[in-house]
Amino acid sequence: MEYNIEYLQLLKEQYPTIQKACAEIIELEASMKLPKLTEHFMSDIHGEYESFLHILRNASGAIKQKIKDIYEHTLSERDRDTLATLIYYPREKLELLKQETDDINDGYKITLYRLIVVCRLVASKYTRAQIRELLPKTFGGIIDELIHAVTDFSSDKEQYYNQTIMSIIELGQADAFIVEIAHLIQNLAIGKLHIIGDIFDRGPRADIILDRLMKSHSVDIQWGNHDVEWMGAAAGSRACIANVIAISTKYCNFDCIEDGYGINLRQLTVFAMETYDDDPCTCFIPRNPNSVNITKHDEAFWAKLHKAISIIRFKLEGQIIKEHPEFHMENRLLLDKIDYEKGTITIEGKTYELLDKNFPTIDPEDPYKLTEAENDLMISLRSSFLHSEKLQAHIRFIYSKGSMYLVSNNNLLYHGCIPMTKDGEFAEYEIAGEVVKGKALLDRAEQVARWGYFGKADARERKYGRDFLWYLWCGAGSPAYGKNKMTSFERYFIADSEVWTEIKDPYYTLISDPAICNKILSEFGVDPESYSHIINGHVPVKIKKGESPIHAGGKLLIIDGGLSKAYQGQTGIAGYTLLFNSHGLMLSAHDAFDSVKTAIRTDNDMYSSLDVIDMAPERLLIKDTDEGVRIRKKIKDLHALVDAFRKGIVK
Repeated sequence: MEYNIEYLQLLKEQYPTIQKACAEIIELEASMKLPKLTEHFMSDIHGEYESFLHILRNASGAIKQKIKDIYEHTLSERDRDTLATLIYYPREKLELLKQETDDINDGYKITLYRLIVVCRLVASKYTRAQIRELLPKTFGGIIDELIHAVTDFSSDKEQYYNQTIMSIIELGQADAFIVEIAHLIQNLAIGKLHIIGDIFDRGPRADIILDRLMKSHSVDIQWGNHDVEWMGAAAGSRACIANVIAISTKYCNFDCIEDGYGINLRQLTVFAMETYDDDPCTCFIPRNPNSVNITKHDEAFWAKLHKAISIIRFKLEGQIIKEHPEFHMENRLLLDKIDYEKGTITIEGKTYELLDKNFPTIDPEDPYKLTEAENDLMISLRSSFLHSEKLQAHIRFIYSKGSMYLVSNNNLLYHGCIPMTKDGEFAEYEIAGEVVKGKALLDRAEQVARWGYFGKADARERKYGRDFLWYLWCGAGSPAYGKNKMTSFERYFIADSEVWTEIKDPYYTLISDPAICNKILSEFGVDPESYSHIINGHVPVKIKKGESPIHAGGKLLIIDGGLSKAYQGQTGIAGYTLLFNSHGLMLSAHDAFDSVKTAIRTDNDMYSSLDVIDMAPERLLIKDTDEGVRIRKKIKDLHALVDAFRKGIVK
């Protein structure tokens, strides 16, 4: 055996004796025989925090199923539903139950016993050491004792168990204990959480979603184009900042920007009212998919802000396009194609009349130049984004836990697409002077995206990285976007819908072919002959039009089912969750979530239908996962340490 003495000396600091090293080997060997933990995959959350949080609380319906498994023959369906709601919303449900119960202490006793049994079941796939890491600080030791207690071998242990429950109640700690064990059940029910992009935009509070994700014990994020847009804004890209605010005004969504991140929009308000005071801005009347309560006056007010920031957006985007010909986005330079006297625009040889002809801030001789007032406004907004502590913390978390793609347990995860040509080859694009394709394209894109935030201040790489983050948001070759162009300008200003068309990358046609999916898997180092899949987001699956999330015989799954209310009219459902447990892949389709208040009051859960997509050839254990690979490596190292101890090579 060859020894890396320097490495073994470091390992010895953690395991200083043969006994300690052997004890760790024993625990690791045993853990390999546990079933793999359940992985949950979610995509395109788009700020819909209530639905998202509820899906996490009920573990995509898994918690209710476990309650049924335990109590199907001993509890009524109504009592099982009440127990489930108590686990999802312990504080709120307890208040209701207290009002409805005559003997609350008796109710506490029954509830505590039931919760302990449920917790014991969801904890069964974890080692005790793993559970201890997730235990709450206050009652963690007591919960650990209760869920691991064996109550049928001696009366002494049974009395110990019962006395613990009674003491919790007598000391007035039942409410606090129930809250902690309910949250533990929620955490244990989701072994690992994968977010396949697009946390931001459209829905009301992406910041609340990120607050929750930062508390998750195991989470990763594959960046979507809406995420990189916010990453660019937090990095100081003025074009990304303008896009973020334009989308917020478009969807009547200011809570996230103003309340969540404390971005000051006062200067934008003043500028918009001064510049567009007499302009009805009818093309910029905001949408309201989240049913925000606004008056006609408010609607007209937001329309002015929406137009003001949108014109600035088109100017700033034009500046980036002109500076970076390698982005090949010249077809998005439209402000110089306008005849400002006639109120028309010529695109690809065809002239269209503009729906809105009032452009008080555009100089026809230099249409992409900001006015002095617009420039001052963007300086103020940029400062506000850069100095928002909460936004910066969230974006650092997204960088820390995120990537353009991830290979996890033989599944390849990414948000948008792998750009391809029509004949099924990987398309080549230039990124920061390097021509790349396939896996190399996504690797290079991630590298440059990190320059934009972490590069040295005023360094050329950082400036390029900020511009590239905007390109990732909407560029034709962007793997996070996957379309030939973003026709925002045309949708605002031109009635003819033929110019609204956004052509998807050939990838989206090709992925029905198993050979293409296998080619992509091989490109990313995944054996296509193994139990492997591609898990994709980004494009809403229109179930009501007969579209399926399953492609290439189950080799590729698109799990954007329309969690965002803005898409639910198209999809016909309210989102997907993909579950990967020890038995295989299951797809959970969710109906629309009413509200937290309704769920607490009526015990009505979000209805979720669960379909088996692909069963594993045999039950998957920890040894069959990426964690198993890491454990085997550690076991090998520990065996080397034990051998080195015994031979005196390491003392």
